Amino acid sequence: MIVYKTEEEIELIRLSANILSQVHGVLAKHVTEGVTTLELDAIAEEFINDHGATPSFKGYNGFMNSLCISLNSAVVHGIPNAYQLKPGDVVSIDCGVFYKGYHSDSAYTHGVGEVSPEVASLLLHTKESLYKGIEQAVVGSRIGDIGYAIQSHVEQYGYGVVRELVGHGLGKSLHESPEVPNYGKRGQGMKLQDGLVLAIEPMVNLGSRHVVQEEDGWTIRTRDKKPSAHFEHTVVVRKGQAEILTTFDYIEKALN
Repeated sequence: MIVYKTEEEIELIRLSANILSQVHGVLAKHVTEGVTTLELDAIAEEFINDHGATPSFKGYNGFMNSLCISLNSAVVHGIPNAYQLKPGDVVSIDCGVFYKGYHSDSAYTHGVGEVSPEVASLLLHTKESLYKGIEQAVVGSRIGDIGYAIQSHVEQYGYGVVRELVGHGLGKSLHESPEVPNYGKRGQGMKLQDGLVLAIEPMVNLGSRHVVQEEDGWTIRTRDKKPSAHFEHTVVVRKGQAEILTTFDYIEKALN
């Protein structure tokens, strides 16, 4: 069932998204050599709790942490642990915040220190594809238009678009209908209407699109073990131009 949000509900999601965006900004300062992914998880949980919110991911289907941290060839759903970050690592951080009854969801992929030129290009073009997809999240467009915009942008660079995992609606539940694939054909799928809140999240591999699941039951990794990137925003479908509720401004300020 598709749940369109009222303006009052969108304002509550905006508050949740603001906390989430600030979390990402704090984490960006700590994505450095020697820091463990479990330490990053603790930083995020403390910040979220201190702002009167709760981590959306913790306890979700049994997941035990506040962040999904996926390293290098891991695409999504990586479990924080004692691994210490090292130069050249690719670190995708996915976080959700539940505040005043509503969820927000956002992800960002970092490079630790200097990364290879091909990895830097992967991150750049995957981030670009997120905004290409968001441009299509307007009244009268269709779900397939979002996926086509993402897919056509990244495939021109020879990257693989993950098929098994998709974006989604969100609101009172972390995952709501509709699914938002990062691939598709223009003019296909449901027509978008005002007030639909979506998590648009390209997951793009340096090599093949194919993925496998690790034995931990959570981590999704590229089959060819090449790096992957993941960027995500919470957005509202609007007339003319989508409204982005999360922001990377805090991250970019921290990195600069």
